[in-house]
Amino acid sequence: MRKLIYDVAASLDNYIAHSDGSVDGFQWEGNFVDDFLERIKTYGAVLMGRKTYEWGFAFGLQKGEPAYTQVNPQLKNYVFSSSISFEPSPLIEVVREHEVSFVEGLKAQSGNPIWLCGGGELASKLLEAHLIDELVIKLNPVVLGEGIRLFGSSQTKVGLRLTDSKRYENGLMLLNYQIQYESPVA
Repeated sequence: MRKLIYDVAASLDNYIAHSDGSVDGFQWEGNFVDDFLERIKTYGAVLMGRKTYEWGFAFGLQKGEPAYTQVNPQLKNYVFSSSISFEPSPLIEVVREHEVSFVEGLKAQSGNPIWLCGGGELASKLLEAHLIDELVIKLNPVVLGEGIRLFGSSQTKVGLRLTDSKRYENGLMLLNYQIQYESPVA
């Protein structure tokens, strides 16, 4: 069974973006970028919500193109949305419904780990279904005050076991956790 890893940047107060989807205040330079690019090479598929996918348009991504293929040319993209449309290709597909059962099917296949790269509400659904195996947080030294929560509207309680951490010179922390559904916090 493939692992599903939620590998995402977050603020100290648990937001993955401002309410408008912008990420002002997050770190964009430093050694952590090289580490992030190396991790992308290890993933076999990437899952993202529509807003996360469209966020890439500001960086030159065109509608219908897969993201991150300049780093990992074989990375299969799955965009979860009921409103976006484009022709699927071998490297990108829109998932319109049944997100949980779709991801269960992906996890049952053999292959490299699956990367959940963003979408707080998508993360919420997958956490509630106990499908996320690991959490990799690029913890930015900033407090946003409000925005898009790391796990959207989820009220699911889980335990986290720290498996690795790394501090970068710019104050960013990389935290790796294994999610423990069987031992949630009280």
